[in-house]
Amino acid sequence: MKIKVTWIGKTKQAAIQALTEEYLRRISHYAEIVGLALKDEAAVLSLTRGGRPQNRERYKLVLLDPRGQQLSSEELASLLEREQAIGTALLFAIGGSDGFSEDARRQAGFTLSLGRMTLPHELARVVLLEQLYRAFTILQKHPYHLGH
Repeated sequence: MKIKVTWIGKTKQAAIQALTEEYLRRISHYAEIVGLALKDEAAVLSLTRGGRPQNRERYKLVLLDPRGQQLSSEELASLLEREQAIGTALLFAIGGSDGFSEDARRQAGFTLSLGRMTLPHELARVVLLEQLYRAFTILQKHPYHLGH
């Protein structure tokens, strides 16, 4: 499975960068994953269309948005399993402090909420990455999810 996790803007906190790199490394045991800092929403949306002409792979856009659907860890694992079974490449996108436009929401294949609380976008990235890692460990029946 191919996954891109994107966020808008540069990482300001070294701790956030370290956690981002750690979870990307962990997830790479289960999926082909890359994390990308992008300039703006337009850059995110261009990736869903395969970006440059020589890169024709299309990605299903999963926007993180407070108005999105809340999933349990197990439900996220099921979503990944379904998308993996049909060969879908996923692009998870975390917006900047202003979130995403209505146009971006319309283009999304799925809108995911991490919960009703407001999180700083850098912390939302770490939470998303940890949950993606957890979802893959659930699918592999690895003890991480249950804390053993």
